This record gives sequence, C-alpha cells and structure tokens, in this order.
Amino acid sequence: MRLIQFETVYQITFMPRIFPVNCYLVEETDDLTLIDTGLNFCWKGILHAASAIGKPIARIALTHPHADHIGSLDKLKEQLPQAVVYISERDSSLMYGDFTLKKGEPKFPVRGGFKKNLQTRADLLVSDGDFIKSLRVISAPGHTPGSIAFYDIRSRILIAGDALQTRGGLAVAGDTRILFPFPAVATWHKKSAVRSVERLNELDIQLLAVGHGKVLKTPGPQIERALQRIREKLR
Repeated sequence: MRLIQFETVYQITFMPRIFPVNCYLVEETDDLTLIDTGLNFCWKGILHAASAIGKPIARIALTHPHADHIGSLDKLKEQLPQAVVYISERDSSLMYGDFTLKKGEPKFPVRGGFKKNLQTRADLLVSDGDFIKSLRVISAPGHTPGSIAFYDIRSRILIAGDALQTRGGLAVAGDTRILFPFPAVATWHKKSAVRSVERLNELDIQLLAVGHGKVLKTPGPQIERALQRIREKLR
C-alpha cells in the first residue's frame, strides 16, 4: 500500500506495480470522506491510512459500483457503522444487480465486474451539483450509466473515478491502452464517456486523480489530447 498527500486529498494505492487500485481520503476540518473502497482486501489499509491522518472516516462516497471500487464496502461499514454511504441515484440499482437500462439511455450492455451479495445499502443518493462537504458531485456517465466524479472546491482536485485512467497512458474511459486495458473493457458507452470528459475538462483542474494510475498536475492539455485520440477512433 502507498499513501501520498496532495493538499486536502490523500491517495491510497494498492498493488501499485501490478494492478494499481486507488482510493482517496479527503480531509475536512473534523473528519474524512473516503472515495471508493477498493478490492475486498483493501479495508485494513484504508483504516490504517485514516489512523495515520488522525481523523475518522465519516462518509464513504462511491464513483461507481464496480467490484474494484466497492469491494471493501461491507467490511468498512461493519467497522464504521456511523459512516454515511453515497452513490449516484442512477448507479444505485447496479450495486444490487439490476442492470436494466433506463429510458433514453444508449442500448449498450453494462460491463465490468460487480460484487455479488452486497449487504450495505447506500444512505444517500446524489446527483449532479450536489455537495458532500467540500466535494461537488459531477455526473460523468460513460464507464457506467451513473458514474460520478468529485471536485474539491478548495484545492481544485478532481477525483474522476474511471472516467479517465493514467495507468498505461492517459485515456478516456473506453479508449484501450494496451499496457492497462481493463477500464476500457469494463466501459459501458464510449460516446457518453467522451461527453463527460469534455465537461470535466471545463473545470479549473489543478490535479487529476483517477481510479487507476498516478495523479496528473494541471492536466487540461493532456486531457484534450486524450479526447482527440478517442474521437479519432470513434469516427
């Protein structure tokens, strides 16, 4: 496990050399918000990181419900029964195995691995523009129908989940990077992902943090190049 601080955000990386999976602890005045829970063995490392920071985890916010992002949710909720769990309203059904597409959504199958027999229920469902303390919720469908990103309005750090990856090279969800193809394989709808990243790149992003890979500073021009790469493939 690797723990690195970037102002108000701590990146926790599991298996950094093999299959990097990132979770994030966002520091507030009195407590922490955990973004994503990693795989099913990650919970001890997450609790250790929070202990090292010296503040309790009060909230668990999920970018989307793939198994490598909610794998430790049940165990963490068992250890932190007071923690409030957030997910997008749209992806809440995916958490529990309902992959039915909603009216108006592109008719593409939902992809990726999901945790079976999840016991934890989301406490609050969020939508675009909501706030979780200092984090603004931004709708970012594409990787899943209801993927969301979180923008820290203090530090201007964007935690994008799997809307983007940096492992294997910066890429928009759905754009296969040979050295790390897994997010692309698990992506629901590429054109939706492109539109989402176009919108995300309108933000003043000082630091981009993703589900898989290292952070990028002032990433705007690099994101634009990644968008151009996938646009050319989709023509």
